[in-house]
Amino acid sequence: MEPVAEERQMPDSNTPTRSQRLEGLSFNRAHGRLLLGSGIGWALDAMDVGLISFVMAALAVQWKLDMTTTSWVGSIGFVGMALGASLGGLLADRIGRRQVFAATLLVYGLATAASALVGSVAALMVLRFIVGLGLGAELPVASTLVSEFAPARIRGRMVVALEAFWALGWMMAALLGYLVIPLGDDGWRWALAVGLVPTAYAAVVRHKLPESVRFLESKGRFAEAEAAVVSFEQASPVRERVNTSAGVTLAPVVEELGEPTGREHIWSSRFRVRTAALWVVWFCINLSYYGAFIWIPSLLVQQGFSMVKSFGFTLVMTLAQLPGYALAAWLIEAWGRRATLASFLAGSALAALAYGQADSTTWILVSGCALSFANLGAWGALYAIGPEIYPTSIRGTGTGAAAAFGRIASILAPLLVPLLIARGGNVLAFGVFSLAFAVAAVACFVLPESRNRSLGRV
Repeated sequence: MEPVAEERQMPDSNTPTRSQRLEGLSFNRAHGRLLLGSGIGWALDAMDVGLISFVMAALAVQWKLDMTTTSWVGSIGFVGMALGASLGGLLADRIGRRQVFAATLLVYGLATAASALVGSVAALMVLRFIVGLGLGAELPVASTLVSEFAPARIRGRMVVALEAFWALGWMMAALLGYLVIPLGDDGWRWALAVGLVPTAYAAVVRHKLPESVRFLESKGRFAEAEAAVVSFEQASPVRERVNTSAGVTLAPVVEELGEPTGREHIWSSRFRVRTAALWVVWFCINLSYYGAFIWIPSLLVQQGFSMVKSFGFTLVMTLAQLPGYALAAWLIEAWGRRATLASFLAGSALAALAYGQADSTTWILVSGCALSFANLGAWGALYAIGPEIYPTSIRGTGTGAAAAFGRIASILAPLLVPLLIARGGNVLAFGVFSLAFAVAAVACFVLPESRNRSLGRV
C-alpha cells in the first residue's frame, strides 16, 4: 500500500495564513523563551569576543608580545568570523536556523576552552580562527530566527533586545578580566576555560528553540510549521488567537511582493542597492567598533594605567551599553529604523572624536562611556534592519553576507590601530573611527524603511 500523502488544505480568503496568525499575537511567553534562549547564546558570543581584548593585554605583558603580534591575536578570530558569517547564512537557508545556531555554539565553545591550554601564540591563533568560525555564523542566524517570529509592530524592539544581550556578555568578559585575569600568570587561562559553557548550552538550543515557520514552509514542512505557530498561539490569551475553525492551513505563505525568482539573488536588480548600502554600514561599524574596543584595555595600559585599573575603566564603559540599547529599542519603533541607526552612528562619530582628544581620567571615562552608549545602540538598530530587507529564501544569505563583509573590517581594524597610533596617537586612530561612523550614518539612508512592515513586504 502506498503511503498517504500529507493533506494540504489550500487557504481561502477567510482563512488566515500562518504568517498572519503570528502577526496577530502580542508579546507572550513563547516570544520570551525564544528571546531568552537566543539571547543567552548571543551573550556568550559577546563574552568571548570581549574576553580576547583582556587576554591580549595580559599576554602582551606576560609573553612580551609586540603590538603587531598582539594585533594578530585580535584579528585572526575575525578572519574566521568573516568566513563563518557567510557560510552560516547559506546553511541557515538550507538546513534551518536552529540547527546552525546550535552547531555554532558547539564549535566556538570547544575551541575557546581549548585555547586555555595553549603554550604558544601560533596555537592560540589557530584556535581563535576556529572560534571565529562559530561566532561569525551564530550572530546573523540568531537575529534572523528572532525576526521571523516577531510581529511587525514589535520586531525592531525584539531584535534590539536580543542585541542587548551583547552588553551582558561584554560585562561578563569585563568582570572576568577585572577579577580573574590579574590573579596570576594562569588567570587568562581560567577566563578562557569559561568557553565550555556555550558547549553545554548548544544542547539546550537544539531541543528547546523553535525552528522558523517561514523556513519550514519554504521547505514544504507544513505540519511542523503549523505546530510551531500553534505553540505560540497557545502561549497567548484566548482572545488574541485567530479563529481557524474553518480548517487548518497547510499551504505555504505567499509573501506580498513574492519570493525572488530562480535568477534573483542579493545582487540582482531588485536588491543590489540595499545590499550595497547594508555592506557599507556593516564595514564601517565593524572597523570602528572593533578597532576601538579590542584595543582600549591595551591602550590604557600603554598610557600608564595599571592592568587592574585599565580593566576597571573598560568595565565602566561597558555598563554604558545597556542604556544605549534601551533607548534604541524605544526609538526604533517610534522614529523608525533609518533615523535611529543614523542618529546613533552620528553620536558614535562625535564620541570617537572626543575619546581621541581625551587627556584626563575623567574625559577618558566620559567619552568612552559615550562611545559605548552610542555605538551599541547603533548595533541594535543594524541587526533589526538586516533581516527585514530580504525575503525568506535569501534572508539568511543576505544578512550573513553583509556580516561577512563587515568582518573584513574587523580583521583590518586591530592591525590598523598600531599603525595609526605610531603615526598620530589616539587622535589619528579615533579620528579615522569617527570618519567611518559618519560614512555609515550617510549610507544607512539608502536602506529601505521597514518599520511596521511584514517580513514579506520588501
